[in-house]
Amino acid sequence: MKLNWANRITIFRILLIVPFVSCMLKINDPSITQSARDGLRYISIVIFLVMAASDVLDGLVARVKKQMTKLGSFLDPLADKLLMTCACLLLASKRAGVGDFLLPPTVVVLIIGKDMFLLIGFVIVYFITQQVRIVPAFIGKVATTLQLSMVAGILTAPEISSFVPVWIWVLRVLWWSAAGTAILATLIYIRTGSRYIEQYEHVNASMSK
Repeated sequence: MKLNWANRITIFRILLIVPFVSCMLKINDPSITQSARDGLRYISIVIFLVMAASDVLDGLVARVKKQMTKLGSFLDPLADKLLMTCACLLLASKRAGVGDFLLPPTVVVLIIGKDMFLLIGFVIVYFITQQVRIVPAFIGKVATTLQLSMVAGILTAPEISSFVPVWIWVLRVLWWSAAGTAILATLIYIRTGSRYIEQYEHVNASMSK
């Protein structure tokens, strides 16, 4: 199967997770100089921004070139979830966290928990209906935007907080908003999935009569 440009961009975004994680794991390494640690964080920021931009770009390319495919509808959310899972785990750890701006473990659990619930729901729907159904909801896009903003805000916090002293409070609003929308998105996806299964069973029951 030949990959279209939208899917290539998405796969490129997934591959960029590797250097992003590699750099993040060294930003607090005591064996290297502070300038080297800062440099690795700056590289992480650039890679993250490229990934965030590609998230918009692949969707735009798919719509403009009319390249919407089942593979793309699967790869795009997978890329988002892999990126956010890695970023949240890293930013909550002392080894890869950014100074005094560590992400609270509760926020990490809620964000990653949402993705785990969605994965379980996807499997359940597939086994019941034998169909792959991925329907993005508006609240899901809001949750992803807040999460991306949260990660970017934490990565750049040392610089921003030097001239915006209340930046830590801005981050707290961001990460709890991201966690709240993750919970809301989970509830909406559960309701949507349940309704789809009910409709599928109703149609099958009607056809068997």
